[in-house]
This record gives sequence, C-alpha cells and structure tokens, in this order.
Amino acid sequence: MSENSNKPSRRQFLGTAGLVGAGAVLASCAPAMATPNKPNLDAAILNFALNLEYLEAAFYLAAVGRLGELKAIGGNAEIRLPTGFDGNTAMPFTDPNVKAYAQEIAQDELNHVIALRGALKTAAVDRPVLDIGPAFAAAANAAAYNAKLIAAPATLSPAFNPYLNDLFFLHGSFIFEDVGVTAYHGAARLVTDDSAGGVLDTAAGILAVEAYHAGEIRALLFAQRATPTPYGVNVAQLIGAISALRAAVGNGKDQGITSDNSATGAANIVPTDDNSVAFGRTTDEVLNIVYLGSKSKPGGFFPNGLNGAIK
Repeated sequence: MSENSNKPSRRQFLGTAGLVGAGAVLASCAPAMATPNKPNLDAAILNFALNLEYLEAAFYLAAVGRLGELKAIGGNAEIRLPTGFDGNTAMPFTDPNVKAYAQEIAQDELNHVIALRGALKTAAVDRPVLDIGPAFAAAANAAAYNAKLIAAPATLSPAFNPYLNDLFFLHGSFIFEDVGVTAYHGAARLVTDDSAGGVLDTAAGILAVEAYHAGEIRALLFAQRATPTPYGVNVAQLIGAISALRAAVGNGKDQGITSDNSATGAANIVPTDDNSVAFGRTTDEVLNIVYLGSKSKPGGFFPNGLNGAIK
C-alpha cells in the first residue's frame, strides 16, 4: 500500500495536496483538487503515522524519564534502550534550555499518540517493538561509513548514544524530526477525509507541530555547528553525514544544517526543494530510513516492522 513519486515540485504540491497555510486547507480549493473514485486509505495512513508517533514519543519520553507513560498505552511490546538507561530517570541534561525543549516535545509526542489512537478507536494498531538504543548506534555507524568517516566493519567510538549528553540528544532528535515532517507531507494527498476536524485537518495540524520541532532542533544544532564531536568531525559535518545517509535511501530528499555541511556554510535551518517547498516522502522512503536500509526488511528502529497495513 505504499506509493511512489518523484521529488516534489511546487506545481505537484499545489495541484495534489492542496495549499496548506497556517495549519488549514483552503476549502475553496477543495472541489478542484478532488480525485474521482479515490480509495479510502485513511485508517491505514493514520496507523502508519501512529507507528512513527510511538517511536518519537518513546525517544523523547525516555529522555525526560517518563517512558512508563507510553508503556501504559497500546500494549506491552518491548522498547529497547541503551545499556544502563531505563527511561524512567531523565538523562543528565546540562543545558536547562535543552531540557525544557525535550520536556515540551515529549508531551507533544505523547499527545499525538493519544490523539491518533482516539481518532482510530478500535482500529488503532498496538505499539510495535521499538529500538531507541542499539539502533541509534547502528544508524550512526552507517552514516559514518556512508560518509567515509570509518571503514567497514569498524564502528564509532564511543558508540553513539543519544542519552549520553545534550549534544548527542540533539543529534538523535535530528534523525527523527525531519522524517516525521516529510512523512506527513507525503501522506497528505492520499487522505480522503478533508472535512473540518477530519483526518486531513488533524494530520495538517500535527505536521505543523512536527515542523516546529524540527526547526527547533535544527536551530539548536546550527548554533553548535563548529563544536567538535568525538568522531573527528564537527557538528555540521556529522549532521551532514546523517543527512547524506537519509538522502541515499530516501530519494535525495534531505539537507544538513548548513549549505555545504561545513561549519562555515550558510544557515540551512529549513530544508526545502528549489521552490522552497518542504519535502514529502513516500511510505517506501520513510520505511527505508526507519528500517535502516530497505522497506522490504524490517529492522533499525522497528526490529519487527511497523504494525498495520503499511509496513
């Protein structure tokens, strides 16, 4: 039930998804945008989004010591964590601002899980097995290898752990946030229910929140773009390596935090196409990223795959 598309252009975006502004779809455009006999995939799309929200909620709630709140929702599937970290005690934040951002985003992501489950009611899928520990180390190793920072089968030392410190936490957040934004954008044109307060309205509102989160994380990382990392590169270069890996499996739809992935490059807080329109990813492209390789082989952050029709 996944779909394929080329890199989005402004004309394609306006012609198929509708013009989204200030979190609302312009109702006056709806008749012209309608697609005859469009299959209703709304439940499948919402469950695809719910899987991603389970993952984001787990990541942020663990950071602030509230993972137990997610474990009480949607079943009892395993949530894998870094060795020595249980997600019930907050990670050792040193910057009170980063801690405050993490707390706010954690609550937002938990609310998204609750909202999507409420919209789906009995059709909501249970939480799948999630990996927010070893999968991060594997993602960092893959990004470093892709960028030729290490040679296979070497691994980064120390192993990447997003809960180790503030800076690593921001890198971990970067891995997720842009994916969430592009996933919601990519799914928008497939939604059938465009009524006020309906599926598209809700998804557009969540997309806006995810975009705020992504911009927040990217801005914080940009402010530290010249900071050295333990891996022999600065923050801008390491983020560039992560972005390049996502681009390699996601049809090129990615950008780092500077124009050339160096600490001296121009700011690139908002990743867009040539028309300054945000990227949208197909479900295949999203799965390639979260599975750390191929949509046809579950793994990475979802060791047993997503739950639902799109997996």
